[in-house]
Amino acid sequence: MTDEKKMQIEEQLLELPLAQYAYIRPEQLTFSEQVRDICEAECPRYGTTWACPPAVGTVEECREKCLSYEEGFLFTTFSEVPDIANLEETLAYREGHEEITRQVCGIFKDQGVEVMALSTESCSICGQCSYPAGPCRHPEKMFPCVESYGILVTDLAEKCGIEFMYGGNVVTWFSLLLFRSIL
Repeated sequence: MTDEKKMQIEEQLLELPLAQYAYIRPEQLTFSEQVRDICEAECPRYGTTWACPPAVGTVEECREKCLSYEEGFLFTTFSEVPDIANLEETLAYREGHEEITRQVCGIFKDQGVEVMALSTESCSICGQCSYPAGPCRHPEKMFPCVESYGILVTDLAEKCGIEFMYGGNVVTWFSLLLFRSIL
């Protein structure tokens, strides 16, 4: 992406409540089977949605897909929640971040790039996911979770100098956009 296009993007990003962001190279991503193991062991959404494993593919398949893109964009927002230890309650606060992710995707797409977004969702667009009986009803709206791809997002944040530990009941939400020029 040209510096001119990045400047145009950044002008629009100033209008959004992003905490921090960084452009990345897909080669900076660290993939780990352990991240996927945590999904399986701890997330009640594992195996229930197209946005989660195993539906997203193996970690190796996800790695290959990510590395097929030219560039990436990591960004964060944050929310203060009543009880960070209550996962279900905490996840109820992520919708604002998902809306911002949709807006950021639109900004990038307007610059003539193909975007694949990974975010915080285990997808809650439909009341009942069609997985595994039928295809995803809204693949253009659904953002798989960054961790579902086996990505160590905190490792990437550290590489980019992005803060994510604010203490208390503050949750840092991450999204990762991978993109390539189409124009």
